[in-house]
Amino acid sequence: MSDLNMPPAHPFDDDKLREECGIFGVVGVQDASTFVALGLHALQHRGQEAGGIVSHDPDHGFNQARRFGYVRDNFTSQKIMETLPGPIAIGHVRYSTSGSKGQTAIRDVQPFFGEFSMGGAAIAHNGNITNANALRRELIERGSIFQSSSDSECIIHLMARSMGRSIPDRMEEALRKVEGAFSVVAMTRTKLIGVRDPLGVRPLVLGKIGDGWALSSETCALDIIGAEFVREIRPGEMVVINGSGVQSHFPFRPQPSRFCIFEHVYFSRPDSILGGRSVYETRENIGRELAKESPVDADLVCPVPDSGTPAAIGYSLQSGIPYAMGIIRNQYMGRTFIEPTEQIRNMGVRLKLNVNRALIKDKRVILVDDSVVRGTTSRKIKEMILDAGAREVHFRIASPPTAWPCFYGVDTPQREKLLAATMSEDEMCRHLAVDSLKFISLDGLYRAVGEAQGRNAECPQYCDACFSGEYPVEPADMLEQGFEMKPAAE
Repeated sequence: MSDLNMPPAHPFDDDKLREECGIFGVVGVQDASTFVALGLHALQHRGQEAGGIVSHDPDHGFNQARRFGYVRDNFTSQKIMETLPGPIAIGHVRYSTSGSKGQTAIRDVQPFFGEFSMGGAAIAHNGNITNANALRRELIERGSIFQSSSDSECIIHLMARSMGRSIPDRMEEALRKVEGAFSVVAMTRTKLIGVRDPLGVRPLVLGKIGDGWALSSETCALDIIGAEFVREIRPGEMVVINGSGVQSHFPFRPQPSRFCIFEHVYFSRPDSILGGRSVYETRENIGRELAKESPVDADLVCPVPDSGTPAAIGYSLQSGIPYAMGIIRNQYMGRTFIEPTEQIRNMGVRLKLNVNRALIKDKRVILVDDSVVRGTTSRKIKEMILDAGAREVHFRIASPPTAWPCFYGVDTPQREKLLAATMSEDEMCRHLAVDSLKFISLDGLYRAVGEAQGRNAECPQYCDACFSGEYPVEPADMLEQGFEMKPAAE
């Protein structure tokens, strides 16, 4: 099932890795769903396909609304928000990494809701369950009837089969059977619940707003509702929040944290705080490290907007080469205003990006981007820069080569479609037909995020599987489908 309100894929965005969702929850405030809608709007960068909100009010019970498209188009009307009353609500914005792709069904849109013997509960999940196929088969054999194709629905069914005496107890038991990455926001009639997996792969933070509390994927969403950032939910921690405050415990076996390092590079908004560090400052540091590792004589440093901007500023500051907005992004690019004929599709990147010709002509240009996935967009941008009269084009990439797919909540092409999986850096340079191409090293990236000694090869401080091929949790479902892990000696 598809919907005309769903934002269309665009050639520029199709060559970027996409985080699959953002989650947000509030308890203890009047009209909680309004705060959730604002929080989801701030998290829109984490998922643009669809969104949903569930609320509870003592007089009206549980209510939910799920829609395709942007939060601003669906959860800003008074008519919709009046159907979601109550002092507690959770929400979710989605980009599918599991479940149906391309034809998103409304049944796959979270939060998911279930009625249990002790009352109803709703759940929103950010991440990816790597043993979902095996769990799903087992649950169906025992009589469960699934309503969606999402891996997240497994949690609801596992909770239904638990003998725990409370919703938090049942969730705890269910999540012990789940492998992979998960940050979860859930709610009962009176309680807001937050959980992170033992490795803490995906983010989740706690905020305070008046007498109420908020849980969010990122701190930027706390800012928009005027909430005070209290702290991050710790890896392996479960918090249960009600009128008595925040109760915390750790139901999982402790493990070394493996937070997703790509959150620092690309996924999170630059105005968020991760691990006590400003995302913007970290990305600027990445640019500085890149300039130290891969200097080149040039006239201008230009970002590929918008995600390459902080790193380009850092590269410029470190190298002394002037920074310039050589590429301008059309901020209002959405649905093509005319029928997408073959001619329009061939314009591709030009519909979203345009070269500032007056700056670029006769210049040696360093282009700073966050990543290279398939390489299709990089080639088109290079052609645009040369068409504008640039003398040289040098690419500097603010992440190591993306050579392995992510199975923890990021939409990644199959490995053979990743440019770095089949080509060396020199081969990629020739393929893109640029004067030079350099990626930041893995150690350089670790230094930029605050690890002065670089990466600890024996016990990496982050999940960097998309670069290293070293997966902290075996992707059981993908191994079953024939995926080949990196050989130990490679």
